[in-house]
Amino acid sequence: MKILAGKYKGRNFYMPEGIRPTQNVLRAAIFDLLGHDLSGLSFLELFAGSGAVSLEAISRGADKVVMVEHNDLSAKTIRENCELFGVDLGDSFSLIHADAFKTVKSLSEEHKAFDIVFFDPPYAQKLAKKTLKLLESRDILHAQSLVLIQCEVSEKIDIPETFKMLTQRRYGSSYLTLLQKVAA
Repeated sequence: MKILAGKYKGRNFYMPEGIRPTQNVLRAAIFDLLGHDLSGLSFLELFAGSGAVSLEAISRGADKVVMVEHNDLSAKTIRENCELFGVDLGDSFSLIHADAFKTVKSLSEEHKAFDIVFFDPPYAQKLAKKTLKLLESRDILHAQSLVLIQCEVSEKIDIPETFKMLTQRRYGSSYLTLLQKVAA
């Protein structure tokens, strides 16, 4: 798999075994929805897998990127991919090797907020709805922040009143749903 655009365009990255990677077509669609230039924006990826979407965000200029991954092999692969690209994990770009739900709670307690949150939980576990509910209840979004959900078409998501659906598109067995936080 390769980075599609930005300063790392065309560079290959590692994929851990046993995950369902976000394919190039879906990654292209993600950034068609979010925009191609993420300069000045903060980006949070939950269930990061290989880190491909976050690396794409870094490549497209995101100023701050936080990747959250619980699986040991996937977290190791994210570190390897960051080393491969020369991305220093530290203040601007970080990997949190922990449970996504506990991490969202911790980020909220630390008063951290993000311009864009992307999540693509394991399909078999049907976690998209639960993740969105948690994001609604925790204060890690600015007014007007974007939330992009990738989930299986069979998983029904109720959109909370604190979000406005901007679009939902189907790609094979996946939906991409783009929401915007409604200003309080």
